[in-house]
Amino acid sequence: MPVLRRIGLAVRTWHRPLLVHAALMFALAAFAAVAVFADDRRLLGEPVWAKPMKFGVAMGVYSLTLAWLLPRLTKGRRTGWWFGTLFAVAGVLDVGAVAWAAAHGTFSHFNRNTDDVARTVQTIFSFGIMPLLVATLVIAILLLVQRTGDPALTRALRAGIGLAFASMVVALWLSTASGKQPRTEVDANGTVVSLGGAHGIGDPDGHGMALTNWSTTGGDLRVPHFVGLHAIQVLLAVTAALSLLAKRGDRAWLRGERARARLVGVAAAGYAGVFVVLSWQAWRGQSVLHPDTATLAAFAAVAVLTVLGAAIVVGRPPSARSEPAAHPTGRPGLARTGPGR
Repeated sequence: MPVLRRIGLAVRTWHRPLLVHAALMFALAAFAAVAVFADDRRLLGEPVWAKPMKFGVAMGVYSLTLAWLLPRLTKGRRTGWWFGTLFAVAGVLDVGAVAWAAAHGTFSHFNRNTDDVARTVQTIFSFGIMPLLVATLVIAILLLVQRTGDPALTRALRAGIGLAFASMVVALWLSTASGKQPRTEVDANGTVVSLGGAHGIGDPDGHGMALTNWSTTGGDLRVPHFVGLHAIQVLLAVTAALSLLAKRGDRAWLRGERARARLVGVAAAGYAGVFVVLSWQAWRGQSVLHPDTATLAAFAAVAVLTVLGAAIVVGRPPSARSEPAAHPTGRPGLARTGPGR
């Protein structure tokens, strides 16, 4: 119980609008998960409630991360709070539009019909998408101008939020490349819908893999978008793993802040490389399941460089890769820890 009490007290300091947003997203995901089985309507072979379910989980996890992150800011905290609130409101609107379209059995994205449902969704997206991008950019800038923990954590947060912003930009860029030729599809109600774009490049939507529905026959912008959006969670996991390893006796050198920060930097660079290659692959109209020789070579190069970078950090002489741990009295000349120090 003391552990649960401490967790509860910590959560109370988190960004409340984003906590509410996360709760709403997870509630929607749970409802949609049940509706997937209770509602037999389908869009392009996929249950109509599959998209709201995936959006709910993805946005819930991301907003929960932001809710934890924003109170850690030491500079521009009030600015961060307002832009976090903007993200929460815009996120509810955007995902709500996806759920609204699903409830009516029609398409949310790229829908160019003129009926009431389509116009409502189009209007919400026109007001809701850009605030998500702007809020993420502002938060990324705030992270760049300050430390939010030890160097490893700070580097993970900066790289993670930067890749999240890049994932939103690449989604907008690739979507313009994917939808030059409008097409028509039939929604779950049997209504013909004019679609002004597609997630797939080189092949329209509808040839997707299980669960994700990512295209198996062409490029798909959702792949790099997903990978970039959740970079921050992956890099935080790497940071946590390194911290746990540092507590082991045979990993004493990892107690040095610089060593952990360098390894997190290597992980972030490797992750960014994967994101770039996936974006390039999608732009060329190639399915993530069927990489060609050039794509495999690019992935191999990223892997080799990442392993080489990690090996260089680990192989550094002990005197160069470690430093004294911070003294509880904070005497001068010792390693600095803690946010803002």
